[in-house]
Amino acid sequence: MSYKSILLDQLNACYDDPSWFTPLHDILVDLTLEEAAYVQSEQGHSIWGIVNHLIFWNQKWLERYISEHIEGNYSAQNDATFVVDPSEINDLQWMETLHKLESVFRDWNKALEESDENKLIQSIPSFFNAPWWRVVSNLCTHNAYHIGQIMLLKKTMRQT
Repeated sequence: MSYKSILLDQLNACYDDPSWFTPLHDILVDLTLEEAAYVQSEQGHSIWGIVNHLIFWNQKWLERYISEHIEGNYSAQNDATFVVDPSEINDLQWMETLHKLESVFRDWNKALEESDENKLIQSIPSFFNAPWWRVVSNLCTHNAYHIGQIMLLKKTMRQT
């Protein structure tokens, strides 16, 4: 078993391969626009906002993985990654968001499939000397964490 095969398994379990938990695609497929945009409290996020956050971080780390260039500290911008522009809450924008989500997961699959196994064991000096396999694995854990939030929000909305 290789790092690549494990990471592909983790990534696909998060997006569209039913495993120990319901994958993101399956959770979102029947979600209405109203459910996607619903915010339970002032401190909370909508499902749409969480999806935007996942798109942002998956794209950011994919760009870094492909370019092999790690720059900047994005923690200061993290809250902004959850924002949904109220003027863009419509079916077309929601479908575009879902398309972006699918694209970033598809692009991650392609990047991992095409990469050399040796790249995954290379350390990233500017990022705690972590090897790429650990960074991608943690990204998948981050995805799973937010998938749990999304599932809980969806269940809560549908029970009321």
